[in-house]
Amino acid sequence: MALDQAAANPYVDFGKGVVADAAPNVRATFIRQTYTHLAIAIYGFAALEWFYFKTFNIDALMNQLMGMRYGILGVIGLFIGASLIADRMARSAVSLSKQYLALGIYVLAQSIIFVPLLWFAQDRTLALTQGVEVSLIPAAACSTLIIFAGLTAIAWFSGQDFSFLRAGLSLGGIIIFALIVVSYFFPLQLGVWFSVGMIGFASAYILYDTSNVIRHYAPTQYVAASLALFASVALLFFYVLRLMIALSSRD
Repeated sequence: MALDQAAANPYVDFGKGVVADAAPNVRATFIRQTYTHLAIAIYGFAALEWFYFKTFNIDALMNQLMGMRYGILGVIGLFIGASLIADRMARSAVSLSKQYLALGIYVLAQSIIFVPLLWFAQDRTLALTQGVEVSLIPAAACSTLIIFAGLTAIAWFSGQDFSFLRAGLSLGGIIIFALIVVSYFFPLQLGVWFSVGMIGFASAYILYDTSNVIRHYAPTQYVAASLALFASVALLFFYVLRLMIALSSRD
């Protein structure tokens, strides 16, 4: 049984033991540090986006990027490369400084990939009932936090170990990446229902990552745990915002 758990746990070689087996005060400290670092990562991401839009001529940069045949695809490729490097560092590095470096690389990569979507969304509004209009970016951010809070509560209070989702999420990730790449070469429209599906995919990842935080991380791995949660939150936010942009264009 122990061998089966070790084989299913990709973080088992990172540290000695897992936080689920630690003393209550160690678990409490780990959880507090994990979610504190998650909050820091989110604020850091927001600060970078503010800096980009205040410092650079984003309109000109985006016009140049859109003029390049595979400009957006290239950005996605760079993001994936940086993400893989950050994830590998976070999972394999015992050094806390390397965990921080991995988190920093990932937040920076996410902030860059989000620029085109935020550029599209910044001047759009979503018309609601009775003539009420809302700004898309704050609306998507609030929706993301509400969904994240609800899924976190499910993972914590249900008592369910969601690590069984790993194989399905890996397969789904490969299929999704293939669809995104193909859409740049063929007239394949990834519309509203794709965004809805991706919101479900990101939600499943939040359950999976939160379950890992509870059960499968070492006590010294709180920065790596915050990176995993940040990745899921960012993915959810991306497609919630994308869905709202699509819905606003129908008004």
